[in-house]
Formats: sequence, structure tokens, C-alpha cells
Amino acid sequence: MTSSVSHDLAVSRASLDDWTVITEWAAAEGWNPGLSDAPSFFAQDPEGFFVGRIDGEPVSAVSVVTYGADYAFLGFYLVHPDQRGRGHGIATWRTALAHAGDRTVGLDGVVAQQDNYRRSGFAPAHRTVRHSGVAPQLPVPHGVRPLTDPAVVAAYDSACFPADRPRFLRHWLAEDGHRAVARVVDGRLTGYGVIRPGRDALRVGPLFADTAEDARALFAGLTATAPGREVAIDVPENNAPAVALAEDLGLTPSFETARMYTGPVRPFAAERVFGVTTLELG
Repeated sequence: MTSSVSHDLAVSRASLDDWTVITEWAAAEGWNPGLSDAPSFFAQDPEGFFVGRIDGEPVSAVSVVTYGADYAFLGFYLVHPDQRGRGHGIATWRTALAHAGDRTVGLDGVVAQQDNYRRSGFAPAHRTVRHSGVAPQLPVPHGVRPLTDPAVVAAYDSACFPADRPRFLRHWLAEDGHRAVARVVDGRLTGYGVIRPGRDALRVGPLFADTAEDARALFAGLTATAPGREVAIDVPENNAPAVALAEDLGLTPSFETARMYTGPVRPFAAERVFGVTTLELG
């Protein structure tokens, strides 16, 4: 098991139980983590989660989740507030980043850390802005149907993401509290989306669709059982129709990050990404 020690800090791989503590830290930062995210995260890469401890107590964390041979995604870069400014974060970061090997690494960096990420070799690709608000009551258009079989959307998902992720999808669509819908028009899949419970609002992600009309239809299907409840969706700013849709739905910017990469990624259909899956895993 990978481990390192720095100023009495011991860094090692984390368990799913360890990540319960880290998820609470993320909630305290206002990141609104999903209530059932961790099992899906660990299903993708159980070796990609790291915790730094002092005298056995967790003080820092970071995840570097791998997708195949070419891509990895970094998230959960956290240090407990009582332990900041002592180098524990960067020590944990270095141990975790080694897990990526020579893969291109992506992340969604909060504003306060973006200069640090640049110094670590990450280049910005675009902003991602969380839009939040009360879910409007919308009619559900024709063609929107429940989705339970990941095989139905596997190829579509792969076209909208820099890597294939069948293991993740199997869990993400079926996780406790997650609800998925697809849209089929004239026998052709035109998009899909997932909604799940979060700490402060229902989280929509992914929302992948051919057009803004398809994305709106999917959003209506996802929120059909949640009118009047708070929802949040992380919208890539480089997709102008996605930003316009979020605004038209009455959602307002509440949080922002920057998508950053250490190198090239596999081409994907960015114009279909109306909402990213999760800021923690891309």
C-alpha cells in the first residue's frame, strides 16, 4: 500500500469508511456532496483515495481516480481547518498524484486553489458554474423514460466524457436515492441524466443531451417528483446553450470552479454536456 510520512504525517490509501469522514469535511466546505456518492466513487477505482493522518487521526485527503490507461481525475483535496498551513495537503497530494502514473489528470478547482494548481502543471480549460434554485414545475415531454440499464447509455456517455467508465455507470444509475432518465425520439437516444439527494439540494449530474430542448426535457423528467425543492447543476461555461438553459429554468450561479488538465484528453462532445456528472470525479 502506498504511504509516506512528512512531519509526523502518515499518508495511506483510504477505505470507504474513512471517506465518510472526508465527505463530512466536504459538506462543511459548502460543496453539497451527494448522500450516496462514495460507493460509486470507490467502484470506479478503490485504490484512488488517500488520507493523511497524525497519530491515527485524519487531517488531510485527496482522491485520484483512474479511468483506463490514459485519464485520471483528482478531487476531494482537503485539509482539516485545524491543520492548514503546515504542508500536510501538499504531502498528501504528492502521494496521491503518483497513483495517476503518466495519465492526463483533470480536476475542478475552486477559485482559491487555481493558482496552486497552475504551479502544479494544470492548465485551465473552462469555468464550471453551479446553478442552484427551486425546481420549476415542468411538463414532462414525450420520449422521457426511466433508465435502469447502463448498457443503454454506455456509448452515449463515452462520447460525452474523456474516458469509458462502465463500472462507475453501473453503480451511479443504481445507487440509493439516484434516479435516472433517458430521452428517446424516433427510436434514437438523445440524452440522459441523473438526479440524486445532496446535503443542501438535489444534485443533477450528468445531464448529457443532443440539444437544449432534449436537456430541458430530461431536466423536467428528473425533477418531476421534486417541484419546489432546491436543485443544483454544475454547468460548463463553454456550453452557451447549457448556461442559457440553466438561467431560463430560474437557476442562479452559486459556486464556481475551473476545469483544468495536465495534458491532452480524448476528444468528447462538450456541446452535449449540459451538466457535469460530479465535480469530484469529473
